[in-house]
Amino acid sequence: MSDNFTKNQKIVVAMSGGVDSSVAAALLKEQGHEVIGVTMNLACSSKASDKGCCSISAANDAKKVAEALNIPHYTLNFKDDFKRLVIDNFIEEYKNGRTPNPCIRCNQFIKFDLLLKKAKELGADYIATGHYARVQPSIPSSPSPSGRGGGKAQELVGGEGCYRLFKGKDPKKDQAYVLYRMGQEVLSRTLFPLGEMTKGETRKLAKKYDLPVAEKPESQEICFVEDDDYGRFLREFVPEAVKPGPILDKQGNILGMHGGIAFYTVGQRKGIGHHRGNPKYVVEIDKQNNTIIIGDDEDTLKNELLAEEVSFVSGETPAEPLEVTAKIRYNSPEAKAVVRLLGGSVVRINFEQPQRAVTPGQSVVFYKGEEVIGGGIIR
Repeated sequence: MSDNFTKNQKIVVAMSGGVDSSVAAALLKEQGHEVIGVTMNLACSSKASDKGCCSISAANDAKKVAEALNIPHYTLNFKDDFKRLVIDNFIEEYKNGRTPNPCIRCNQFIKFDLLLKKAKELGADYIATGHYARVQPSIPSSPSPSGRGGGKAQELVGGEGCYRLFKGKDPKKDQAYVLYRMGQEVLSRTLFPLGEMTKGETRKLAKKYDLPVAEKPESQEICFVEDDDYGRFLREFVPEAVKPGPILDKQGNILGMHGGIAFYTVGQRKGIGHHRGNPKYVVEIDKQNNTIIIGDDEDTLKNELLAEEVSFVSGETPAEPLEVTAKIRYNSPEAKAVVRLLGGSVVRINFEQPQRAVTPGQSVVFYKGEEVIGGGIIR
């Protein structure tokens, strides 16, 4: 991709029917680009909650926005790919007593890889989404192209000529954590028009453009879990993970019974009860023996973890040991850590301060200041 990003580019915008993606499309249209709206039909059935990002009402909202902006709009059926790449993995992880983050796989395989492929078929060179993140070329003297969501040049981490992923300006809305698996090809062709904006500024623009979704609330649900009913979903698709079993203390004493390992995650307190007058927390899930091990709050603290399926945004493995800050889940604070390679795509991460509830299946993401370096799945 050329850094001479000019007007009249042909851009496919992933439109979920929400405020963010709608404003992203409006901004690109205002900048003079040829914008095509695309809504991805992923998993929702006709019975799905209207709150879901791929529900019928969401697709209708996206169509209304496209009509208001006078841009073409298409709905693409990615259901089979979504089931194979996202839902099946989600189910398998729960079977193994792990707690997955399906949004990360959805972003990697569906919202970027497959969407970019479809965009090329439509004759477009770029895709855009409403994510709050930023992409920059690694050369400091290069200006940030319009719509890329860039900012002033940062200290280099990736090699010259590579594309770099940064946090969004709004710390409350930053979504770079779920994008760490984006590769160089995708980054070079992706725009984040909201990267330099706050959510409040996005809302104001939605009203300015008189978009029909300007007042629409955000959806926090996983789109394929209808009505946010995890119990129903797990009983239907992961029956072997919802069999009752013993709750043990760290010494192996039986303290009670659980309703299924799929209903628990490391660090969980709710539903555990008290023992000897103290609140207890899940410290381990033993899938092999169908047991939940509980302990005190301090038992949830860990100084290190192993991560697998590790990838680096630059596409190159950095020199080690790599001093970073790391997040062990989307809403956790960053913590100082050192990353060391163990071979293949596995790393060991040692934290300066113990971290609470290191959860297998979740992603750990590495940062250097504002830049996302990479990440992996906690083993």
